[in-house]
Amino acid sequence: MIDIDTSETERVRLVSRRTLWKGFVHLEMMTFEQRLRDGSVVTVDREVHDHGSAAAILLHDAADDTVVLVRQFRFGAFANGDPAYMLEIPAGLVDHGEEPADAVVRETMEETGFSIEKARYICEVHASPGALTEKLSLFVATIDAGKKVGLGGGLEGEAEDIEIVTIGLDAAYLLIGTGEITDAKTIIALQWAMLHRAELAAA
Repeated sequence: MIDIDTSETERVRLVSRRTLWKGFVHLEMMTFEQRLRDGSVVTVDREVHDHGSAAAILLHDAADDTVVLVRQFRFGAFANGDPAYMLEIPAGLVDHGEEPADAVVRETMEETGFSIEKARYICEVHASPGALTEKLSLFVATIDAGKKVGLGGGLEGEAEDIEIVTIGLDAAYLLIGTGEITDAKTIIALQWAMLHRAELAAA
């Protein structure tokens, strides 16, 4: 049996990769050899979905302990037969050469109309690492609901139709249990907020 601490380069070797489709997403077939813990070697083919990295942010108003969420149509949920207008924290893809912290400031303005000066980093999340390359950087920022400077609602050129929803933190958290919030990044952000309420209140 091989040592569990053996490096990835010793355990996995990429054999080949080829593009199956390239549009909004890049779908590749990757073939690799993997040395198992018993020392045997297997060859595995996997389709890997790449559409870049993303950033998302929880917007919190400490004055009344509310959070700003967005509701928009999600194609994947629709295709799955699930409720497709999902309640989420603002998020978007990180442009090439852009830092996640800058991307999340841009997305906040586009989706909600709020201008934030500083976003606090929380963590990075792999949404579904068995098939997706996407890595999501999660942030939090304090806002003043009375100082909204833009309309929000998304970019018309990208066919975005975003509803802005302001809701109490407690009420938002309860929506996880009722199944009205099922988006992973939003669940993680709200759970983080519930664990750090004292910090948020003092912001």
